[in-house]
Amino acid sequence: MDIRNRHIDIDGVRVFYREAGPADAPALLLLHGFPTGSHQFRRLIDTFADRYRLIAPDYPGFGHTEAPAGFTYTFDRLADITEAFTDALHLDTYALYLFDFGGPVGLRLATRRPERITALIVQNANAYEDGLSDGARELIARRRETPGDEEAVRSLFTPAGTRFQYEAGLADPTRLDPGAPALDQYFLDLPGRADAQTDLAFDYRTNVDRYPAWQEWLRTHRPPTLILWGAGDPFFTTAGAKAYLRDLPEAELHLFEDAGHFALETHLPEITPLIEDFLARLRPDRA
Repeated sequence: MDIRNRHIDIDGVRVFYREAGPADAPALLLLHGFPTGSHQFRRLIDTFADRYRLIAPDYPGFGHTEAPAGFTYTFDRLADITEAFTDALHLDTYALYLFDFGGPVGLRLATRRPERITALIVQNANAYEDGLSDGARELIARRRETPGDEEAVRSLFTPAGTRFQYEAGLADPTRLDPGAPALDQYFLDLPGRADAQTDLAFDYRTNVDRYPAWQEWLRTHRPPTLILWGAGDPFFTTAGAKAYLRDLPEAELHLFEDAGHFALETHLPEITPLIEDFLARLRPDRA
């Protein structure tokens, strides 16, 4: 099944997205993290496109999406554009794949439109203070007005910073395709992208403020949930993965001890069967 690479105008933003699979199949909305884009799902899309409708947009400030000058880069605005994107594509119901930034974007969608969410696949997407590493807490505590903090944030957007996100906690670096961080760096180096990412970094504390509301949504709605977690993640610890079970005791949790933040990039052969089994159980006709 071919992947279609498309653009659509959403409130003045030229959103790029990848789409594959039958139009009438159950939909899976793939929400990427930082500093990557929808290209992080390219191999996963190939795996499931014969049975599911898979849709992966790039947020404003990421990948091939083009935002106008003056766009406000906050997580609320990323969610606004993504929500309007789902409306434009007539996604009335869908499962959510949440990775990293996809967590705060997707959980905003879930709390706004709970009737749309059929299931969650959570991969290193934190929603609990338990899961914040010391490094993550230090980053979230930074403020633009504090001398030196903006420079520290911008150091994340360098080639060394990008490689660190992929390599930290990964037991076998030969499993990492070096093209993945190189492609991310290409997009980070585009004009205006570092400024956009700096704004988002300083806005990240708004996500932590919303953790209690998101946890309440999980407890109330109890969506079927698959949790996949690279245990070597330098930002989001395994305590954050296990914390989901407090609110979703029936969720399925898998920890990958030799994987890092980008577990899907390096451990696709181990992850794919788990997703396949999970999605099949949501479809009695395919069980």
